Amino acid sequence: MKLPSLFSLVLAALAVGCTSTSTSNTARTAKEQMLVSNAIDQSLDKVDFSPVSGQKVFLDDKYLDCVDKGYVMGSLRHRLLRAGANVVATAEESDVILEPRSGGVGTDTTDSFIGIPEITLPGMMTFPEIRFSQKKSQFAYAKIGLVLYDTKSRSVLGDGGISMAQASDSNTFVLGIGPWTGGTLKRDLATAQRVPHGMGVTRLPDRITFSPPSGHSSLRYASDGKPATEAGL
Repeated sequence: MKLPSLFSLVLAALAVGCTSTSTSNTARTAKEQMLVSNAIDQSLDKVDFSPVSGQKVFLDDKYLDCVDKGYVMGSLRHRLLRAGANVVATAEESDVILEPRSGGVGTDTTDSFIGIPEITLPGMMTFPEIRFSQKKSQFAYAKIGLVLYDTKSRSVLGDGGISMAQASDSNTFVLGIGPWTGGTLKRDLATAQRVPHGMGVTRLPDRITFSPPSGHSSLRYASDGKPATEAGL
C-alpha cells in the first residue's frame, strides 16, 4: 500500500464527527400556555352567544385584565362571529355592548411525595431526602364574567353571569422512573392527534374551509394555512 493511501486511512480512522445543537425556551412554557388557553376555551364554551345573532356588538375590554387577554378577546370575537353577530370597532356603531371581565386567569402548581424527608442530626451527618413516589401537578383556572347591555338605553340584556373552568396536567414518578402523565391536558392532546378511525379519539379535519364573500369562488385552506392551490390539494 502506498504511503499516501495509508496516511489517508489513518486520518479517516482518527476523524471524529462533532455536532452542536442550540435550543431555547420561551419565557412561559408551552404547557402552561396550553393549560390556560384550554381553561379559557372550556369557560367560554359554557356561554350561549346565539341571542346576539344579527346584532352589531362592541367588545369592551376595559374590565378585562389577565394573562392571555389577547386570547380571551380573540376567542370571544370568534364566538360572536360564529353566532351571527357583527362585531364593530366602536361603541357608537353598536346596538349592544359586551363587557368581559376576569375573576382569575392563571396557573398554580402542587408537588407531593411519599418518602423520607431530609434529616439532620445535631452535630452529626445529614441524611438526604428519599422519594419513593412523587406527583407534580399544574392547574390552570379561567373565571370569566360577561355582561351584555343596550348601547342607547344602557339597560342590561339578561342576567349575564360568570363562567369558570379548570385544566390540569400531572406527572407521577415512582423510584425516579416516569413520568406517568394525567389530567385534562393529556386528554385534549390525545383528541388533537390524528389517528386512524376506530381508536376512540376524535380526528381533526385535514383542512379548514372558509365560506367566500358573495360573488367570489370558494377558497379552501390546508391545515398549514396555505391556500389549497399552493398546498397541492
